[in-house]
Amino acid sequence: MCGRFARRSTQQVLADWFGVELEDMPWFAPTYNAAPQSVQPVVRLNRDSGKREFALLRWGLVPFWAKDAKPAYTTINARAEEAAQRPAFREALKQRRCLVPADAFYEWQRPDPTLDAKTKHPFAIALQSGEPYALAGLWERWRPKEGEPLETFTILTTDPNELMEPIHNRMPVILEPRDYDRWLDPGDPSHPPVDLLRPFPAEKMLSWPVSARVGNVRNDDAQLLANAQSQDEGGFCLTIL
Repeated sequence: MCGRFARRSTQQVLADWFGVELEDMPWFAPTYNAAPQSVQPVVRLNRDSGKREFALLRWGLVPFWAKDAKPAYTTINARAEEAAQRPAFREALKQRRCLVPADAFYEWQRPDPTLDAKTKHPFAIALQSGEPYALAGLWERWRPKEGEPLETFTILTTDPNELMEPIHNRMPVILEPRDYDRWLDPGDPSHPPVDLLRPFPAEKMLSWPVSARVGNVRNDDAQLLANAQSQDEGGFCLTIL
């Protein structure tokens, strides 16, 4: 599962990373605690030009056929091995794929399954290179009977790699930059690039414990990415990614 992530890169950095003109991007600020139901930027192909664009979508996918927006509360993630069969994600996987920019994601570890859930410890997970990355996403446009269309997205998850396995039994799909075009290109709808939905190499990643403050969606500051172990030892240390 992926229920929180951080995006601290500036718009200029993300424009360069994803090959989009800065002046064409909608404005958005960094976030250190992106949560479900919040509006976040994603990268997709423009319907008319076919070029990459940033769009602001709400996290929690609402299928185009839904009667209301309630499914969004249970569709923040899509299991990679099930997306092609599940009605909520099937059509989006075929033709509405996107990239979700992030610099880190959070996951909660329960060290002892016999302990109460309150003992879970949050970790941040990022790339050793310190570069931003793209989570594999799907997006949809839902039209209510009244009002403006609602555009939403979900993040695909897969089995954990060696780094994530001690922390959680799932991890978001992180795509290599060389695969961005292939993931975004609609290509043949009957053969979406599901082979890209695999665990990211563990040797390229790192993790560290963070404060339980990340569990409160009202907290959204750079200190959320600080190494909690360093703080416990008497000093404040913001991990340099």
